[in-house]
Amino acid sequence: MSITFSITSEGDIINDHHLIAQVLREALPYIDFLKGKTLVVKLGGSALEYQRSVLQDIIWLRALGANPVLVHGGGPYINEWLKKLNLPARFEQGLRVTDAATLDVVRMVLLGQVNQGLVLMTSSLGGHAVGLSGTDGNMIRARVANERLGFVGEVESVDPLPVQTLIDQGYIPIIAPLGQGPDDTCLNINADLVAAHLAGALNAEKLIFLSNVVGICRQDGTLISELGELEAKKLIEDGVISGGMIPKVSACLDALLAVPRVHIVDGRESHILLRELFTDEGAGTMIRRGE
Repeated sequence: MSITFSITSEGDIINDHHLIAQVLREALPYIDFLKGKTLVVKLGGSALEYQRSVLQDIIWLRALGANPVLVHGGGPYINEWLKKLNLPARFEQGLRVTDAATLDVVRMVLLGQVNQGLVLMTSSLGGHAVGLSGTDGNMIRARVANERLGFVGEVESVDPLPVQTLIDQGYIPIIAPLGQGPDDTCLNINADLVAAHLAGALNAEKLIFLSNVVGICRQDGTLISELGELEAKKLIEDGVISGGMIPKVSACLDALLAVPRVHIVDGRESHILLRELFTDEGAGTMIRRGE
């Protein structure tokens, strides 16, 4: 959402003023609605290279009175380091097979590289962020999802207090998707699931997935701007939603148990959060609770 000012003529200036008024008139009701509301944003690893625009939007959201929380992935960076270390990258049903050596790489990348990088960039843009993972303060308790997957977790419970405390103190929490498993082990958890469970625990107004897809599309490739949860389930059953979109949409549907609206948008587009949240047309797909 950007306005270009022109001084070529008085008429151009008037037109720009009208455009500014139109944008503000459209955005203000959404801004008022989101004041004091919690928004959980999940930044997928495939969209991490566009993080600067996303972080700027999140900082603006905070300045406008909303309470954004960022959960991030890091898959491409993990794969890059596994390749450097001559370790295999294996997946089953969309989940990374995580042995002890892979877990060390996952923790190093998510905490040492991605999380701290996001915190530092937020600071450089004028925001105030704190980085943490699900193992901090026993925030995310998890169980082993499947022995064949190794140190991969399923969320058992979420304590929202650490995140809520940071929100109340004016910070933007940035969270790596790790959890505390049995016998105090660290477990690698799908970031979509972490975002969904955290949104529910925080009673968030919205959960927004930023990925490398424009949203949910029909079989002819056209974007579905809005749909109900039953329609989304039918699209999975019919095979319209397939492959890597299935766990993402499933996480959306799980989140609808506690979150009224879930969005899937293309995190590669500049200032996509502002377009999705503050315009009538939106930019991706919104799944609403019920029909």
